[in-house]
Amino acid sequence: MRDIDKISGDVLDVALRIHRDLGPGLLESVYEIVLAGRLAAMGYAVERQRAESIEFEGINFDAAFRVDLLVDERLVVEIKSIERLSAVHGKQLLTYLRLMKQPVGLLLNFGGDTLKEGVRRIVNDYRPSASPRLRVNENKGEG
Repeated sequence: MRDIDKISGDVLDVALRIHRDLGPGLLESVYEIVLAGRLAAMGYAVERQRAESIEFEGINFDAAFRVDLLVDERLVVEIKSIERLSAVHGKQLLTYLRLMKQPVGLLLNFGGDTLKEGVRRIVNDYRPSASPRLRVNENKGEG
């Protein structure tokens, strides 16, 4: 099983190359399919638009939401192609991570001039080695 930091590093490297080569402003689906294809070529198991079911108050809801990419059954990747990320995008991915009981996700926004400003690493009860500027929910004391 690959280390989650290795997986997320590879995803970021490929995403940076894709943004550099294709540029900003394409549909999210274009970045999703190209990123998935490049990761699969590297030997990763990649699922696109994976439907996730949830249980709430004893009721099961099939295909309650879809994640853009699930890499090696461990890393959730949410792709955007918008001018600027907002706090709600990080909250969306964090909710996905909690519902799926996954530790780490990447939020990638291909819509900006550079991808670097559109990358967020979201953690769910996980102590990552990533730089603090890439983390969204580090204040565990907040309610």
